[in-house]
Amino acid sequence: MRRLLVIVGATAALAAPAATAAAKPSNADKREAQKECRAERGTTDATREAFKAKYRNFGACVSEKAREAKAERKSAKRNAARDCREERGDTAESREAFRAKYGTNENKSNAFGKCVSQKAKAKRAAQDAEDAEQAEERTNAAEACDAERGETAETRKAFEDKYGTNGNKKNAFGKCVSQKAKDSGDQ
Repeated sequence: MRRLLVIVGATAALAAPAATAAAKPSNADKREAQKECRAERGTTDATREAFKAKYRNFGACVSEKAREAKAERKSAKRNAARDCREERGDTAESREAFRAKYGTNENKSNAFGKCVSQKAKAKRAAQDAEDAEQAEERTNAAEACDAERGETAETRKAFEDKYGTNGNKKNAFGKCVSQKAKDSGDQ
């Protein structure tokens, strides 16, 4: 019985690293994440403060965005394959038209792969545009919150009272940015 437990334990230990290795984002996902994080971080004090309030640091942002990029890439490819299967159809005529439209080699046998590639690229481009729009919304929200916060102690106190939710109300700026970004995204 003990020998069986050792074998089962060793097998489980060997399987765990393989599962975690497969879950890592690719280098392309990380590069895309870095680009998004730089855009969201911005160049002004207000955008950098909002960035820090949301992510703590650049590495945390890259990790989160890289995981999102991987999920987006997998989703785009899965949805593209489904769309291509639908477009290809079931009849001989529809399959021949599909091969003529997407196939690039001499016998047009690469049509399905080319279709998936084109559709996945288009879906990823749309997702990247949406991510850029969200980063722009957060940047604009940070600038608006910085202006609303003002310079005087009186306006800062009013700002903290309005947006702060924790005991010392020091989370007011991050809460303001989050609320304004969400409001602009809903519209």
